[in-house]
Order: sequence, then structure tokens, then C-alpha cells
Amino acid sequence: MAHRGKKLINDPNDVVTEYIEGLVTTYPGLQYLDGFPQIKVVIRANISPSTFDKVAVISGGGAGHEPAHAGYVGAGMLTSAVSGDVFASPPVDSILAAIRAVTGPKGCVLIVTNYTGDRLNFGLAVEEAKSEGYKIEMVIVGEDCALPPRRGIAGRRGLAGTILINKIAGAAAEEGLSVEQVAMEAKRAAGIVGTMGVGLSVCTIPGQATDSVRLGHGLMELGLGIHGEPGVAVVEIRPADLVVSHVIKQILSTETNYVPITRGDHVVLMINGLGGTPMMELMIIARKAVSELQVEHGISVDRVYTGSFMTSLDMAGFSITLMKSEPEILKRLDAPTKAPCWPVGSVGNRSPVKIPVPLPPPSNSLNHEVQVTRHSPKPQELTQL
Repeated sequence: MAHRGKKLINDPNDVVTEYIEGLVTTYPGLQYLDGFPQIKVVIRANISPSTFDKVAVISGGGAGHEPAHAGYVGAGMLTSAVSGDVFASPPVDSILAAIRAVTGPKGCVLIVTNYTGDRLNFGLAVEEAKSEGYKIEMVIVGEDCALPPRRGIAGRRGLAGTILINKIAGAAAEEGLSVEQVAMEAKRAAGIVGTMGVGLSVCTIPGQATDSVRLGHGLMELGLGIHGEPGVAVVEIRPADLVVSHVIKQILSTETNYVPITRGDHVVLMINGLGGTPMMELMIIARKAVSELQVEHGISVDRVYTGSFMTSLDMAGFSITLMKSEPEILKRLDAPTKAPCWPVGSVGNRSPVKIPVPLPPPSNSLNHEVQVTRHSPKPQELTQL
């Protein structure tokens, strides 16, 4: 059975452009190119290609994954983000416009999620930009650990781990590295990250009906894609701790060997909400994920990022991302950024998670205070002037 979900929108055809307008109105460090509705590009404010002396880092894809990617535009992260329509790859002209708007003499690096449309359109834009004289490197991120190896035409899908790659590349660029060095760091990071998602509902695309049968009452889908692509299995909803254990086991599976993470290693952990999951539930997932990694797998957790970083509109569900932690990785993730949606509160090493409850002060201390009060001189009364 299909039905139209409730949405606080105007015209469904304008949701992406109106989102961009609201975003740049909210954050003064952002601007957008005046090319609506075909060109939907957000850039760092006041960037001039002729004087920009760092490598530009550009990412993007279809809309519907907010805050990705425009929410990560800012010094120390992305220089520009390109958006298509909802769940549709941005056209080649939009990608070219972004490249021309922010790329200076040092060139640019494109971070692209592993979907057929994105690879095709970004690839065509790269070839055209190179013919115009730009220095460009492209990094493909495909870190999905849900599907068996070599399944599908495009291979592993790009998921929330892309946000970590954006941050690492942006920090490397901000440090002044060359375009080849920034791309090399991004490619290395893309090879040591894995993600798996779980959906409790399908998403509601603006202006379209929602299929309420696919994930009915009491069901969830393991490996559900961020565009609604089929996962590996539809099963009954289980307690959060059991689901988290299964997802982490799948990411670390030695059968697929997707990520080079084993007992004794350190990791960066990202708990990502898919758009319709309350923060309370995400924190319950984070709590179990940390203990599961440490106790059951002997893996230390250096950083935890919990929130909604790459969503699927209003889909209920979450994904877990694990990246092998190294000193250089932590340096890039901890580097300062002005990107409005990067979780700055997760920077640095963690203190002990709990401390003792304070005890009441000793009774003799209270008695002493009473005695002092008892022998204090009586306040003088005010006299009329």
C-alpha cells in the first residue's frame, strides 16, 4: 500500500534550491552559484580562483542526504559541494561550474561516491576540466560492507564513510599539500574504512508516494541503501545491542576482508542516523558499539562521531562506519574546520566515561560552619540618613 508522507515543503520541485538558500542564509561562511535551478553549487564564501593558494576539495551527489555534502563546506573541509536533484547525480555542467568557481593554480581533488551516475558525470567533468588546463585528481569512495564482493555493476556503494574522507582531504589541503598528496591521503583513507547500514523504514521522496509494505510493522532491512536500494535481508526487528553486534561483525568479517582491521588495532567510529532516527537511539547504538569493539573484538576506539551525517531523507535507521585509526588520520580528523555540520565536539582523546558521584561533606565540617555562623556578629541595623 502506498501513501503520501507529510512534508513541510512548498513545491516538491523546489526543495533542493530552497534548502540551499536556507543553508547559506544560516551560515555566513557559505555562498551559492547563481545558476538555479540547473546549477546547484555551494562554495566557501569569498573564494577567488585566481588567488586561492590551496588545493580545492569538491564533493557532491544527489540531494536527500543532508547535511551531506553542502553542510561540510568550509575552511578545513570542502571548498565546494555540488548537488543534483533528490537521489539524482548532479549534471556535468554543475560539476564543471563548481570546479571553475573554486579551483586555483594548485588544482582540485574530487571526492566521489561509488554510484554509476556519479562516477559517469564526475568523470566526464574531470576530462572536460583537464582539457581547460585544470589540475584534477578524482577519488572514488565505496566502503559498503553489506553486500558480498563483486555484486552489482558499480561494486561497493559509497556511504557515510565518505564524510570522513572529505574531512581528511580537506585538512590535508588546508595544510598546503599538493593535489597529488591530497588525493593520495584521501585514497589511502578510502581503503581502510567500512560501513554497513540498517533501515527500519523506507524514505519519503517529496511529491511521491511511499511504499509502506516493503518494511511493514516489526521489520527491518539489513544493508538497505541510502537511496532505498535492496539490502541483504529483511528480518524482524531485534534489540539494538543484537543489531549492533551483527553489523560490527559483518564489517570486520574475515570472509569479505573489506577492512584491514583486526584485534589489537585502533579505530575511528561513526554512528550515522539516516534521517528519521532520534538522537537517543543513536546514542544507545554508540554505547553498544564502543563496548562491542573493545570487549568482543579487542579493538580500541580513538574517536566517536555520533549524529546524522549522511541521511536518506526521513528514513528510520542507522549506519556504522569503522576506519582504521593512525596518527596521521587522527591529525586530519582533529584539525580545525569551519564546516558548519562537522562535529567539533568529538575532537581529542576521551576522558574516562564515568566518575564517582560526589559524597556529602563530613559532619564536622558542617558543625564548624554552624559554629562560625552562631558566633558571627549580629548585622548592624541601617540608620536613617
